Amino acid sequence: MNLPVPAGVDTTGYRLGPPQRAGALTMVPVFGPSYPGIAPPRSGLKLSRVVTYGQVELTNPSASGVAIVPLHVGYIQDAAQNHALCRSAFIAAGQTLRFDDACCVQESQGGYLSERDQWFFILPVELRTAALGLRGTNQYSKLWGDIARFNGRYGLPARGHLEQVLTRKRAVLTQYQSRLELLDGQLGALFFVGDTLAGVEIAPDPVYFAEVWMALVCFAYGPAAWFASTPAAAVVSDAACEAGSLDDIRAALHRRRQSVADEVSEWLSRAAWQPDSVIEDERYLDLRLSTVSGPAATGQVVTDGSRLVYASLFATTL
Repeated sequence: MNLPVPAGVDTTGYRLGPPQRAGALTMVPVFGPSYPGIAPPRSGLKLSRVVTYGQVELTNPSASGVAIVPLHVGYIQDAAQNHALCRSAFIAAGQTLRFDDACCVQESQGGYLSERDQWFFILPVELRTAALGLRGTNQYSKLWGDIARFNGRYGLPARGHLEQVLTRKRAVLTQYQSRLELLDGQLGALFFVGDTLAGVEIAPDPVYFAEVWMALVCFAYGPAAWFASTPAAAVVSDAACEAGSLDDIRAALHRRRQSVADEVSEWLSRAAWQPDSVIEDERYLDLRLSTVSGPAATGQVVTDGSRLVYASLFATTL
């Protein structure tokens, strides 16, 4: 299986691991070369304050290492208006960056986020195309209509309150973190909802990916998988049930894993993810942050020359 990233992006050294499945969500681990000098998103990036609704400041407190802000990262805190970002960005070591185009994701909640007791998420994939299209639009309520439609789609009150899913369903969504295993050395993943490629997430190194893992698997792709029709349980073949030895069981397990890998490979081959355009948005030394778009997928990537450093790409529709 090939890594579905824009043409011209060098993926030398990347490889895909064996698929893992939890209900309607399939995750394919990605391994590859690490890119040094990038601050991880939880320990190396802090929300310092909300200036006013829709204006968020993030700080990179590290003494060295530029931060790549995860695309569509959001922050939740009790008794405060939760916010999410519409774009990625670079933040140099020791610097603070203000995002004037952030969006509120909790329609009628007052109060400002602060540095205390905060946890972060990634916007659900169903909202990410709309959010990316709203980057540069300075209006704190700009995503409420999309959130209301997202909630209504799943039988929840059609309001601009994302916490109806992220907070109230958190216990259910966090089960994906334990059902899908983050592997040693893993720095990315492909996510499928049913038989549809929903997202491609690549981090600069395994530490960065480990820190964004829960936000991705539980909150970016978990809701779509949880609300999807649960596939019928796999039927165990008579050959497996009647295995006469441990070697027979191992052989049956190998066949089952190969069958799943072949199935996922076929899904990936059907995903027409080549973008129509790649537009550079920002530079930091040799790093380039670009927005990629096409009829089937969109998102942002960071490259150094042609070398892939970071990617967050997702299906435009599910």
